[in-house]
Amino acid sequence: MSGSASLEYGFPSTHSTNAVSVAFYALFLLNSSDIALQPKLKFSLESLAFCYALSITLGRIYCGMHGFFDVVIGSLLGALISLIQCTYGRDYDTFLFESSYKIPVVSVLIILVLVRIHPEPADDCPCFDDSVAFAGVMIGVELGNWHFARTRFAWNYPVPATVPFLLSDVGWLTAIFRIVIGVFVIFAWREVMKPALLKYLPPVFRVIESLGLSLPRKFFVQASNYTKVPINLKTDNVIPPVSEIPSIWTSFRHPRKNRSVSVGPQSAADAYEVLAYREKRRRESSSLATATARPKEQENGQSYHFGRSTSNSFAHKPVSIGLPTPAPSGADLYNDVFGSQAVLDGPTTPSTLQSLSSTPIRRPSDDQRQFDREEKEMFSKLEKPRVRYDVEVVTKLIVYTGIAWIAVEGNPILFELIGLGMG
Repeated sequence: MSGSASLEYGFPSTHSTNAVSVAFYALFLLNSSDIALQPKLKFSLESLAFCYALSITLGRIYCGMHGFFDVVIGSLLGALISLIQCTYGRDYDTFLFESSYKIPVVSVLIILVLVRIHPEPADDCPCFDDSVAFAGVMIGVELGNWHFARTRFAWNYPVPATVPFLLSDVGWLTAIFRIVIGVFVIFAWREVMKPALLKYLPPVFRVIESLGLSLPRKFFVQASNYTKVPINLKTDNVIPPVSEIPSIWTSFRHPRKNRSVSVGPQSAADAYEVLAYREKRRRESSSLATATARPKEQENGQSYHFGRSTSNSFAHKPVSIGLPTPAPSGADLYNDVFGSQAVLDGPTTPSTLQSLSSTPIRRPSDDQRQFDREEKEMFSKLEKPRVRYDVEVVTKLIVYTGIAWIAVEGNPILFELIGLGMG
C-alpha cells in the first residue's frame, strides 16, 4: 500500500470494526435466553452474521483499502466493543436513567470533543460528515432516552425508556400510520431546520471568529470568507432531501436508467495511488531492462559503469548456469533510476557512432517531467469538490441530534397524544 492510501485509509479499519461489532452483537442476541428460535432459522441467521462480517473485512483487503493488521485490529476492536456492550450495557443504561442531568451532559460534552479532534482526512471525503452525523445521533439518543424514561409514556421493561408498542394490540393499520407519520415528522424537521441554520449561523460564526475563538478545519471555508450559504446545497449524503425522493424512486424502478459509470480515479487519494503504482511499474521495468542488457554487454566484452566502458577480461570465461545473480552495485541502481549513458574510451568508429546515436539518452529530469505531466493530466480529470462551509458541521450536528430525539422521544409521545399509541 502506498503512502497516499495509508493517509486516507488509516489504522485501524473502522469498516471491520463496525461489521464485526454488529455480527458479534447479533450472535449474542441469537444465543440469549430471551430469544427462542427454531434451530434451522437460528443457524441461518448466525451464518448470515458470519458472512456479513467476513465479506466486509476480507473486502477491505481485496480492494486494497487496508492492510492485514488494519483489518485484524479493527475486527478485535469491534469484538471488544460488542463484548463490553453485551456485558455492561444494561448496567450503563440503569446508571444513565437513574442519574441526574449531569451524566447526559457530560456524555454530550465527550462526544463534542471527539468531533473536534477528529483526524483530518487526506482529501475532501465524506468520512468526517458521516462521523458528525453519527455523533449527532448519539447525542439525541442519550438526551432523548434519559428524558423519555422520566415521562409517564415510557415502559421500564425490558429496559427503561422502552417505547410502548405491541402489534397485537395496535394492529397493522395503526402501525402503518405510525411509520408514515414518524417519517414525515423527521423529514419535516430536516427540511425546516437545515435551511434555517445555514441562514442564521454564519453571522454567529463571524462574531465568534472576530473574538479569535474559531477553530478552522481543512476543506471548510470560514464564515468571514463568504457572505451567505447557497440554497439547495447538497450537504447530506445520509438522509436525502424530499426533492430527491422521486429520482430515488425512479432509480429503484429503473436501475439502469441514467446510470453513470465512473472510470479512473475519483479523488485525490485515488490519483496519488495510481501515480505511485505507475512509478513502481516504471522502476521495475527499468530494472528488468538493465538486468537483461547486462549479460549481452558481458558477451561483447564490454561493461559500462558510470558512463565508462572497460574491457572485460573475463568475457570468454565460461558462465556457470544456475548461480545466483549478484546484488546490484551503486552504479546499477543509478542506471536503473536515471538510465545508462555509454561514453566509450579510445577511438570511435562509424558503427560505434551509429550505435550511440540510435540509443536515446535519458537525463535525470526526464522521469520527473513525465511524472509531472501525468500528475497534471490526472488531477485535471478529477471532479472538482464543491465549496464546503464551516457552518455545515454544526448544522449537521443539530439536525441529526433532532432526528434522533424525535425517533426515541418526540414521535412516541406524539403517537400517544394523537391516539396511535397503546392508550
